Amino acid sequence: MKAVVLAAGEGTRLRPLTEDKPKGMVEVDGKPILTHCFDNLVELGAEEFVVVVGYLKEVIIDHYGDEYRGVPITYAHQREQKGLAHALLTVEEYVDDDFMLILGDNIFNANLEDVVRRQQEDRADAAFLVEEVPWEEASRYGVCDTNKYGEITDVVEKPEDPPSNLVMTGFYTFTPAIFHACQLVQPSNRGEYEISEAIDLLIQSGRTIDAIGLEGWRIDVGYPEDRDEAERRLQGEEDKLAIEAASD
Repeated sequence: MKAVVLAAGEGTRLRPLTEDKPKGMVEVDGKPILTHCFDNLVELGAEEFVVVVGYLKEVIIDHYGDEYRGVPITYAHQREQKGLAHALLTVEEYVDDDFMLILGDNIFNANLEDVVRRQQEDRADAAFLVEEVPWEEASRYGVCDTNKYGEITDVVEKPEDPPSNLVMTGFYTFTPAIFHACQLVQPSNRGEYEISEAIDLLIQSGRTIDAIGLEGWRIDVGYPEDRDEAERRLQGEEDKLAIEAASD
């Protein structure tokens, strides 16, 4: 399965960390965020990375070149940052089967393999890793509603009045049907082509989208304090592993 990585963002809220680099190249615990993403995807068996670049794209391309840990990398250029649905359309020519999608500003220590397994075993049209967050934080994300079967029935992007506190985490699997849905999306009130709108179009057309509850943790690195929190968590995991190794 190919893995699409969205890494075109400028990261204005992360400044001054992003003055000379794109958001995905901000270091967390000594490695760029994108390296953490790539490592997750290698462990999931990614056959190829398709990386969407934009702001200061040459920093990413020069750093990684044409492969990472033996996995080939293809780059797609999003010339204007007009939303995630717009970014996803830049990779359509490179993807012709089920694929993983990860937002390149997220740090995961979580059950990503459950999402991939659901896609492969159940042939769902999409599967998302979702997380319950405090209600006051839900408006930062795409907010989901689900039915009693664990299927997503509605998605709203960054709502002022969230209908739930269940949010998308930035890791998904899709079939190529998502590309047609992205082509139909109209600009939102924010002037962006929202992936939540494309997902809603899939739902309206009768597609099945499964929600997989997050086990573990993830950090959406949107602000400098998020980077600091991700570092604390990763270093805590490293300390835990060191203690376990010493006790064996």
